[in-house]
Amino acid sequence: MIRDVDISISPEEASSDNSILRIASRKAGGSSADDFTILRRSIDARRHDIKIQMRVRLYFGCGKPRIQTVVFPYASERKAVVVGAGPAGLFAALTLLEHGIAPIVVERGKDVHSRLRDTALLSQKGILDPESNYAFGEGGAGAFSDGKLYTRSSKRGDVGKVLRLFVQFGADEEILFDSHPHIGSDCLPMIIENMRNIIIEKGGEVRFSSRVTGLVRRGDETVGVKLASGEEIIAPVILATGHSAKDVYRFLDSSGYVIEPKGTAVGVRLEHKQALIDSMQYHCSRRSRYLPPASYSFVTQVNGRGVYSFCMCPGGSVVPASSEDGHLVVNGMSPRSRRGQFANSGIVVELRLEDLSDTDPFAMLRYIESIESRCWNPGFVAPAERLVDFIDDNPANGAIATTYHPGVVPMRLDDVLPPLVSESLREGLMAFGRMSRSRFITNDALIIAPETRTSSPIRIVRDESMRQGRGLYPAGEGAGYAGGIVSAAIDGTEAALRLIGDYYG
Repeated sequence: MIRDVDISISPEEASSDNSILRIASRKAGGSSADDFTILRRSIDARRHDIKIQMRVRLYFGCGKPRIQTVVFPYASERKAVVVGAGPAGLFAALTLLEHGIAPIVVERGKDVHSRLRDTALLSQKGILDPESNYAFGEGGAGAFSDGKLYTRSSKRGDVGKVLRLFVQFGADEEILFDSHPHIGSDCLPMIIENMRNIIIEKGGEVRFSSRVTGLVRRGDETVGVKLASGEEIIAPVILATGHSAKDVYRFLDSSGYVIEPKGTAVGVRLEHKQALIDSMQYHCSRRSRYLPPASYSFVTQVNGRGVYSFCMCPGGSVVPASSEDGHLVVNGMSPRSRRGQFANSGIVVELRLEDLSDTDPFAMLRYIESIESRCWNPGFVAPAERLVDFIDDNPANGAIATTYHPGVVPMRLDDVLPPLVSESLREGLMAFGRMSRSRFITNDALIIAPETRTSSPIRIVRDESMRQGRGLYPAGEGAGYAGGIVSAAIDGTEAALRLIGDYYG
């Protein structure tokens, strides 16, 4: 017999499999079950008596089933090109492989382990490799993020399958049932490498340092890609290049493909001591060892415009996410353990097309580039301001401790951020302070600018009737259709299925 029950237990009880089995079996009203599976787990911290909410599946007289895995056959001679090895590209390649089609993955950057060395050089010495950094390379921008897997994209595809594939390639099974699952920036490289290895083992290809400079067209059909080396690869194309590959947008536009501007969000990274966030969220002076480092999520409206926290990283660090000299971008990441002393989150402001004076496809991109260039300093030193000083518009005081290794320079952020952004941030942060009974607002917190790569400022139109023709399948964040690891993976999967239906169905 199999039965599902909901239980509400203490964090200490939730840390023990024996306690979970005993309490869930008692809730079921019968004898002790033989085994159990957690279907869903979340933290209820609304009161001082914090509870862990669980849905548990109990097995009486039968064994617990194994997690469903995908069997990848050896690929046939049928091929498809996948441009980009981020979440969208990797999951597109895995979907092609699952259907016996050999993916040829071309990635402008380096393999994920070489990227680790290049990102370390950028963080520690301010030396940027424009083709291997936090944006470009195997795993894409998601490889060195927190590995957050929360998404609202369930109506667009099979979220469960995406999570099961991550587990199949090495992620912890907890991501299958946690309400806000994450993998961790220290675990993602191994998982990505395992995905690459199965692609190669089963007959696909993965080519690094292979930058695509154009597409090959025959009439209205896209039939392949051109590489910087001069080589052409002929096969239908999934374009999953990520939101920072601005050169791709430019060659698409110059080649007659249809792109359009889209709204996005920009702002800053806000860094607090993790202990403060723990005490604020868990109503305690010191976090219990049975609870994970706390996170937060804030959203408000300022004059009808959204201001919200984004990509919150408990126990994490702020990193330089620039992909070109002369432009500064910051982002956040955290390891699986989230044991760092600081927490950081993007605090961003919604930008709309009507905010811009221009209407051409690159208008929003130019707006973002202007922010990045105003914030840039040699060595990727970032402008920063204490939180209360920013809110009160005080003169910039000395900087405080930060995880941002290139270093920060104290300054008024109003001098580098557009008034629309800085004024909306100020009002939004004051609202967040009221929501947290002012505990959030402290001059021990540091604002680091700018956070500008929340999503692509350009969309690649997917309507074949609008001069795109057959053979090109834009996917993921860079195409303007996703906003995170899971949604990008789903979009890459769906692009591969469309290609299969059109060419190999």
